[in-house]
Amino acid sequence: MTIPLEIHFHGLEKSDAVENRIREKFAKLERHFDRMSHCRVVVEAPHRSPQKPKVFQVKIEISVPGRQALVITQEREGTKANEDLSLAIRDAFEAAQRHVDAMAEKLSSRVKSERGRRRPKPDTQADL
Repeated sequence: MTIPLEIHFHGLEKSDAVENRIREKFAKLERHFDRMSHCRVVVEAPHRSPQKPKVFQVKIEISVPGRQALVITQEREGTKANEDLSLAIRDAFEAAQRHVDAMAEKLSSRVKSERGRRRPKPDTQADL
């Protein structure tokens, strides 16, 4: 099953190379966590003054059925890590991987805890 992936660019030109890089990273995330129903990636270059370097912001929104949408925003102020777009994309998808792992752990632990739960016996005298 293919999961819909939306890629948006704000403040910079659309690039096929960047899109392909995002699709590769998303494919890896999709293989790791298959419960996603939709994903949107926004790559942004906010307006900066000439004295400040251009810092890229990558926002990933992941929808999972029955859960609230998971939003990961990756922007580090004051460091040079996000001056390179490929590093910003890598960092954002690594953060998404950590969030998805935590969500998968919660979902699997909930299922395990419900397996051992005792269920009340049906009340047979209520029918009389």
